[in-house]
Amino acid sequence: MRILLLYDYPPAPGGLATQGNLLYQGLLDIGVEAHAVHYDSPLEKEWYYQWFKPDIVLGVGYWGYTPQLVLHPQQFGLQPVPWLVADGYIANYQEVLNQLPLILVTSQWVKEMYIRDGICGDRIVVLPVGCNTDLFTPLPKEHPRVSAVRASLGVKPDELMLLTVGGDACSKGAREVMQALARLAGDIPSNWKYICKVWPQPRTRLQNELDMELARQLGLEHKIQYVTSIVSRNYMPYLLNACDLYVGPSRLEGFGMPQVEAGACGKAVIGIQAMGMLDTLVHEETALMAEVAEQIVVNEVILGLESGYPENHKVVFGTPRTVDYRADINDIRAHLQRLMNDETYRGQLGHAARQRVTSKFDYRTVARQFVQILEEKLNIH
Repeated sequence: MRILLLYDYPPAPGGLATQGNLLYQGLLDIGVEAHAVHYDSPLEKEWYYQWFKPDIVLGVGYWGYTPQLVLHPQQFGLQPVPWLVADGYIANYQEVLNQLPLILVTSQWVKEMYIRDGICGDRIVVLPVGCNTDLFTPLPKEHPRVSAVRASLGVKPDELMLLTVGGDACSKGAREVMQALARLAGDIPSNWKYICKVWPQPRTRLQNELDMELARQLGLEHKIQYVTSIVSRNYMPYLLNACDLYVGPSRLEGFGMPQVEAGACGKAVIGIQAMGMLDTLVHEETALMAEVAEQIVVNEVILGLESGYPENHKVVFGTPRTVDYRADINDIRAHLQRLMNDETYRGQLGHAARQRVTSKFDYRTVARQFVQILEEKLNIH
């Protein structure tokens, strides 16, 4: 079996690159002949097509990457298998995707979104994102690399550290978390700090300003710190181990990689009862999950060249689409109150989370699952 993987390679620290690279490493570890190349590098892709002659070209992205992940290998007579995340709605390329014998998605919710938007579900199979459970493993806060993270963030040894990680914190539910924290005065220990680690980009800077204005309005600006920085995958396990509680009741989440990695590090997680987290977290077993309070629905969107349309192309939905979720603030408040006051319970959830991640989401397990899917669905050995 020869597999060529198309993703953001060499891998940047982002989610899609990590998703692809963990599958690539997993395939190599279990003895599958595999190579990786950047999805947007046609010259190098064609080079691999010619000499490697892959049985499958596996491409990581969302539906808008269809030209690079599907149409390009098809031009050379090769079989593409896209491994897709959701983007709130699927606006184009239904005809191309419906002709494929196999589409992989990262969660049951992503599968439902593709079916909702016109993709036949018979050939869609869920393949979760892998986690390197050797790298993401529990470490004590006294570990020198972990304590150095806390010190660099200005978190004192006796302070409870809450953590959210994302391209921006708002989309990961940070504004709902702030509002919940504001309702907890006197009900939780006073020695806590909320760290939001975000990605440096223009939209993030603007969102950070709006988020910190909310923090000021809530009287929490001295408790909340935004850290805008590029960090490597080597740093992330120590950042996650530095926290006492990971809070990620995301507004849009097709899988929930930071939540899974936090669980691998033995951390209790607060999530939302929706989307990909229904696959990755178990309420009151590995995490506490807030109910959905609101769904953001749209009737139309404006798309352009990046989605295979002319600029400013309007797509009007026959049925309005849910593109965003909001977690219940009172649920988050109750979960924060319980977990911030009960170290033993945090440990119980974190221990169970670690066990679940190692059994279901270890990157080698995911690679074996991928190979089994190819054997069963496409008869490739």
